[in-house]
Amino acid sequence: MINELDSIDWSSMSHAYGPASDVPVWLREMASADPEVRDKAFSHFYSAAHHQGDVYPCTVASLPFLFDMAQDAATPDRASIIELLVSIGGESMDRDADSVYISPDGTESTAHVDSVALMRESADLFVRYAADPEPSVRRAATEGLGLFLDDGDRAVEILCGRLPAESGIVERLLVVRTMADLALRLPAAHAAAMAWLDTLADDPTSSPDIRLAALVHRARCAPQDIGCDAVPTAIELLRRLTAPAPENVPGNEACRSGSGDCACTAATEQPAAQNVPPQVAAAFEDLERHNRVHAPTTSLLRTFHAVLDSRVPERTTLLTAQLRSPDPATRYDAIRMAQDLILAWRGDHRELVMAVAHCLLPEDPYTAAAAAECLGSLAPVAEPARETLASYVAEHRAAHGPDVWATPKPLLRRAHQEAVRALAHLGDPRALPGLLTALDSDVDAWRAVQVAGYMRPAAGELVPRLTRRLADVDFSQQWTEMSAGALVSALAELRDPAAVPTITDAVTAAVRHEEWRIAASALNALASFGVAATSALEVVHPLADAQDVDLRMAATAALWELEGDPETVVPRLHDLLDTYHHHEAADVLARIGPPAAAVLPRLRQMLTANYEWTRVHAAAALWDIGGDAETSAVVQTLLGAWEHNEATSNHVLACLNRMGHAVAPALPLIRKELALPRRSGRFRSTANDEDLQDTCRAIVARLA
Repeated sequence: MINELDSIDWSSMSHAYGPASDVPVWLREMASADPEVRDKAFSHFYSAAHHQGDVYPCTVASLPFLFDMAQDAATPDRASIIELLVSIGGESMDRDADSVYISPDGTESTAHVDSVALMRESADLFVRYAADPEPSVRRAATEGLGLFLDDGDRAVEILCGRLPAESGIVERLLVVRTMADLALRLPAAHAAAMAWLDTLADDPTSSPDIRLAALVHRARCAPQDIGCDAVPTAIELLRRLTAPAPENVPGNEACRSGSGDCACTAATEQPAAQNVPPQVAAAFEDLERHNRVHAPTTSLLRTFHAVLDSRVPERTTLLTAQLRSPDPATRYDAIRMAQDLILAWRGDHRELVMAVAHCLLPEDPYTAAAAAECLGSLAPVAEPARETLASYVAEHRAAHGPDVWATPKPLLRRAHQEAVRALAHLGDPRALPGLLTALDSDVDAWRAVQVAGYMRPAAGELVPRLTRRLADVDFSQQWTEMSAGALVSALAELRDPAAVPTITDAVTAAVRHEEWRIAASALNALASFGVAATSALEVVHPLADAQDVDLRMAATAALWELEGDPETVVPRLHDLLDTYHHHEAADVLARIGPPAAAVLPRLRQMLTANYEWTRVHAAAALWDIGGDAETSAVVQTLLGAWEHNEATSNHVLACLNRMGHAVAPALPLIRKELALPRRSGRFRSTANDEDLQDTCRAIVARLA
């Protein structure tokens, strides 16, 4: 059938990036004997004809050819073909059949409906694929049994037969999950599927992996029926399923699973990408690492945590067991789950934090690095792990020398660096030796720069090193903003006036090379020093009239902090309220206070803006400038914005906290916020949310 590709007018259809005339090329290449050609073809198809799960007319037109390749035993990678078919069908079924969708060419599309219809017509093919001799084909096809068969009784019967026919743990778990998918999709199949799951979950003769899968998916199908014994039973099954960790083999430090194949491989030193900053390369490495799955039960346990949702104490108990499992793969994958729970839910997480810290094992640097990275992201909630982190760092220095930050062993180096960075996030002075090694040796120094700002008591040792680096920045080179920006941010946090001359020189150099954003960042850093940076006024003054708005805004803000003359800056800030920097301009006006009264009419106008962030910044400035006379409008505006968009909460509460007893009308909303179990605030970070709760408590206590 592949020879009939040219009979279709592909150019009359579109995909995400234009005419679909390249789709037949990709379809042919999917059947290539060359693996590299096939991989590129699949990548192109997913990117364009199945972009982010979208289904276009050209996607539907491809289906007959994909089915033909899937049925042909000579097709080199049938599993990937079937996986693509299941993805197209599954994404189509997730869309509302009655909704109107528009193709990239602007025409109305029924592709999602057409795709589902074709999948259901071809349901018997998935039955055939699911019994294929090739395990990868069966694995790819099994999900289709739950998606495309509309005869519930038949689908249940087929899936029941598939379980004893499979020997691999991944395939067996997939069969159980697909039965639950079927129960959730087809009400007619729900009773039979649940009865099967009940039998498996409660059968002491069944293997622990199947019992655990059945328990989890039974809970998924009926979350309202989860009993108090569900988590203890899951923990016991997990204990039986995970064998004790095998003894470490010298030279192989990567995670190994005793419960099945581990998806990771030992980390190796990768050659540096040409002309790419190490920060960018590391970000891609982190993304790849975070997407790894090491234990076969990981997907199952993630599903269980999603079902348990707000039952945080039970989830904590389960996660603690996962993190203390004898199986290193189970431990490793639990770290990210623990991080996700702490980031999403409030409460006392000391037990969970210490369970993560328990993974800082010297003999397993692969897992220890993940644990340290997790703890670094959770400050200040990671405080209970401070001493464990410090001990881990000290043990490294004792065993591997004071320069262990720069060790050539990649796994050990990453574990040590992440532990030092986590300590730095907590402001612990025991992080300093590692940071100094980084800055002196120039090995992964950018990692040290990112956290140096948390170490203000060590400014005397850090600032000279950071200023030397800033002075050496070549502003004519690509990617300068990334390194210079991190350096000026760290120097601004450290607040040592000794950095002012170098930052001033950086402003001049950035302006000379027309690097406006770098210059603006450096000006913001100068502003943080206040009057201690008055030596920079000669550079700052002319930039307050710069044509570039970013530069003008930063220079005007710096001018106020360094000179404190409202007559100079208020007119400029008034003009900046009509630019996209109106939020920053309002914030500076708020710091000026009553001497900025001339802008009050403009700020009152901004209270009617459609964008809630504009209203919040204007209201805060209005209060700080106008005082009690503006109370009613300010409180009403702030509370309205907060209720409309919870991301504004930190800004809203910061202003309310300055307003004293005038904020009594906000008490119900503040108490409601404190009662919420989920974290809120901008970016839902632990630090922002902990700060938000502290501010709420301070306001309540003051008003009480």
